Amino acid sequence: MLHRLRISLAVGAMLVTSLVACKKDDTTTTTTSSSNSNPDPITVSACTSTATGIAKIVCLADAFKSQLDGTQVSTLQRTYAVSDAKKWSNLPQGLVQSSSKRVGLNFGSMTSAQIQYAKALIKEVSGTTTNEGWDEMQQLLNADDYLAANGGGSSTYGAANYYIAFLGTPATTGTFEIQFGGHHLAFANTYKDGVLTGATPSFRGVEPFATFTLNGTSNQPLQQEAAAFSAMLTGLSSTNQTAAKLSQTYSDLVAGPGQDGTFPSTSVGVKGSSLSASEKALVVAAMKTYVYDTDDTNAATILATYTSELDNTYVAYSGTTAMTTRNDYVRIDGPHVWIEYSCQNGIVLSGTHPHSVWRDKSKDYGGN
Repeated sequence: MLHRLRISLAVGAMLVTSLVACKKDDTTTTTTSSSNSNPDPITVSACTSTATGIAKIVCLADAFKSQLDGTQVSTLQRTYAVSDAKKWSNLPQGLVQSSSKRVGLNFGSMTSAQIQYAKALIKEVSGTTTNEGWDEMQQLLNADDYLAANGGGSSTYGAANYYIAFLGTPATTGTFEIQFGGHHLAFANTYKDGVLTGATPSFRGVEPFATFTLNGTSNQPLQQEAAAFSAMLTGLSSTNQTAAKLSQTYSDLVAGPGQDGTFPSTSVGVKGSSLSASEKALVVAAMKTYVYDTDDTNAATILATYTSELDNTYVAYSGTTAMTTRNDYVRIDGPHVWIEYSCQNGIVLSGTHPHSVWRDKSKDYGGN
């Protein structure tokens, strides 16, 4: 936590200046959403005494299903198939091609109580760090409600247009995935015989990029990622920063939605073995902002693997080191980890907004 605070202090002034420059005049206006599509999660008393881990996850999944009617259950739960696992996108559902549309049950078709049960499960399988995991997902739903109320329209944007699906039956044996996503969000945890075998692909984006207020709550999802990347790049020695700089301009992600297995055959940038201990620490801090989106126990294990591979991990970027202006781009490319971040033009609002993805080269879709 102290390390995160140092990162924020080191780049805070620069980031705030850049973000203010790219926000629309009404970005900080308090907006009241008329939708009831984003209620808080419920405490499921039947599961509170259940041991943490897979037993509690299964309990919460069953509790959620118990609130649904038969048609809803059949929409929510499908036979496990990688083809369905690959149906995620950065786009709102209404703009996704019909053959690639998300599967599952959308919040807009559920009652407030049913959504509370769904979110109790999502909260359990995601991280507890501030501005990451569960907290970040809540802010991303708020961002989409903000877009719906500020020019995007509720038929395309808003928390009602997010989907949850069970690919396979949640149980302590067998394979299943808990999939949740919508515009700018894809969360996918795959379990086999009670063990998390993959937490990727994991997509995050946000518009507006600058801090915004919704229903009296301040939101700033992905600013922490931008700050961590900027600190990582500006913390490199001049020699290493030069080695990390790419000559090519990147206006989008290389391994984004629909681009499974498109990792470059040759890694580029500055190699981890050339970095000092302090420079490596900044790389780890940047990775945490993605790995910490999954539950705390599994996140620690995943991060330990990525940290052990730092000497063979590459850092590369193009554009500026601020990570807030158009075509600012950065990647972390290791034996297993692949993280990309790309700053692009706004769609509904003026200014810029980021897209980013975390993949694992051997564990996307649980390695299936």
